[in-house]
Amino acid sequence: MTLPPSRRAQLPAALQATRLPMVGSPLFIISNPDLVIAQCKAGIIGSFPALNAREAEGEPIQLEAWLKRITEELDRHNQAHPDSPAAPFAVNQIVHKTNTRLERDVEICMRWKVPVWITSLGARTDVNDAAHSVGGIVLHDVINDRFARKAIEKGADGLIAVAAGAGGHTGAQSPFALLHEIRSWFDGPVLLSGSIATGRALLAAQAAGADMGYVGTPFIATEEANAQQAYKQMIVDTRADDIVATAGVTGVTGNYLRPSFANAGITPEALEAMGTEMSFGKAREERPKAWKEIWGAGQGVGAVEAIVPAATLVARFAAEYQAARQLMAGILDDWAV
Repeated sequence: MTLPPSRRAQLPAALQATRLPMVGSPLFIISNPDLVIAQCKAGIIGSFPALNAREAEGEPIQLEAWLKRITEELDRHNQAHPDSPAAPFAVNQIVHKTNTRLERDVEICMRWKVPVWITSLGARTDVNDAAHSVGGIVLHDVINDRFARKAIEKGADGLIAVAAGAGGHTGAQSPFALLHEIRSWFDGPVLLSGSIATGRALLAAQAAGADMGYVGTPFIATEEANAQQAYKQMIVDTRADDIVATAGVTGVTGNYLRPSFANAGITPEALEAMGTEMSFGKAREERPKAWKEIWGAGQGVGAVEAIVPAATLVARFAAEYQAARQLMAGILDDWAV
């Protein structure tokens, strides 16, 4: 249920060590140690944004505690289950200039030898070098070929192609166009993000040129996710028509659930009229808070039909992926040329 051996063997070891070619994307506020541990134990790479680990001034550093817990719990799992070890985990670093915690968080991730680093909103050589110094690999998310080239030039090991339909911060290009342009010059690891909510879509991502899928929205509606129950239920109840794209929430174009705007008493149009200056520092008080009041989701929400444990969701993906492989085998035989 994974990549063909010839291609899989070319990937970094951390990406090979999964039972399904899938990474659970880092969900702002939502991804926490419970979710990451469950994802990794189920056989996919679990991840969280470093900025999710917050603490008040004078309190112990939360990121340190999270990494300690995740590392130790996965180590215990691997000792108890040597025949089905957990997948590695990843930490997402927002490298935009307004992230005043970046230097501190990079040092902590180096100390805990984080195996997979995901960088967003800017490519930085020093962050890539820090990851490499402790044996980690860097995947940088991009929305077009120009940013992809810059990321690789600055030392990223692989790319996350964020295509149209992705939840939260999103791209505007078709996955076919984006993957084609990247694959015309880059043969390294490429993950695809954008409406991958079924095992069929996961296989389709590989057929289009990606090595793995990057899956976020379905994990919002899991028992382990740090999301309000109403948010999880909205993921179950909505469809692609309920997704709206706007830059008014954070200054970067993102996909959000239209009903959450109504719940916050504001329209997407009114939010955009306030301006679209990007900021990951102190929130502007007059705005609803991104992801806390305005809820992100991708266009694949229609495939999410229930709130389930993360392991159940991964098992569903695996069954659908296997069924899609079998179906495609017959189709390929029919259309052999």
